[in-house]
Amino acid sequence: MGRVLDAVIVAAGMGTRMLPVSGYVAKEMLPLVDVPVMHHLILEARAAGCNRIHIITSPAKDFSSLLENSNTQFPSFSNDESLLNPIGDAEYFVHYQHEQLGLAHAISMASSSISGPFLVLLGDNILTSNHAALSSFEPSTVSKELVSMHQETGSACGSVYDVGYDAVHQYGIVSLDGDRVQSIVEKPNKEVAPSTLAFCGRYIFTEDFPMLLDQYSTEEHGELQSIAILEHWMNEGNLHAHVLDSTVSWYDSGMPFVWLTSQIDHALRRPEYGDQLTAWLRQRLNQS
Repeated sequence: MGRVLDAVIVAAGMGTRMLPVSGYVAKEMLPLVDVPVMHHLILEARAAGCNRIHIITSPAKDFSSLLENSNTQFPSFSNDESLLNPIGDAEYFVHYQHEQLGLAHAISMASSSISGPFLVLLGDNILTSNHAALSSFEPSTVSKELVSMHQETGSACGSVYDVGYDAVHQYGIVSLDGDRVQSIVEKPNKEVAPSTLAFCGRYIFTEDFPMLLDQYSTEEHGELQSIAILEHWMNEGNLHAHVLDSTVSWYDSGMPFVWLTSQIDHALRRPEYGDQLTAWLRQRLNQS
């Protein structure tokens, strides 16, 4: 079984729901209070053992500020240097998706540069149970746990999150037998949803992914190509679910209201801001 050394961060979507800000700043570079989403993801991938970071993006998006910060000095910043330069000494690669043809097509832009299994992270999704002060920042352990599951099973894996029945229509929902995925239903009505467990933007794809791209083409499956590939692994008994518990927060920078509540939720949990923000919110709500 190959080690998981490559991480693919998919950041090619144009973020139209976050306009006008996403016309100037990629949604993946928006800050969760004071740390950009992309920094969270890169540091999470590196904590999982990945030292080759692939960013899949659009030619219209600019990540130069992230990639060039390795040469920038900020003498007044006394925190962990990795928060300014998350790539550090890892290798990084930028790949461009010129057509919006779905997740699997985006990942395929990097497949010729990867051998063996690899980690996939959706670029606008933070999954973390760490809400420490900035001076004690620690990356999420979700990808590290997912890599451990792959090492134990040798199979493709995906993290899943309980979204509740009122939200199942927004996600790919799975049913499980133990930790094996038994079915995947894309955006079901709650009346027919097999569970409330949704794929949430973290996967391990196995080394047969390039071959499966040809077997399940975009011409036949369109943007659901990735679902067809996941179902292939599922039908072979080779798709395991990493079920996240209630201590994990899921933050999405691609939707305005969700991102607004994410900022508030994370800030309330941060020791530097929690008490002060709580007091302000109580005062403000009493004025309503």
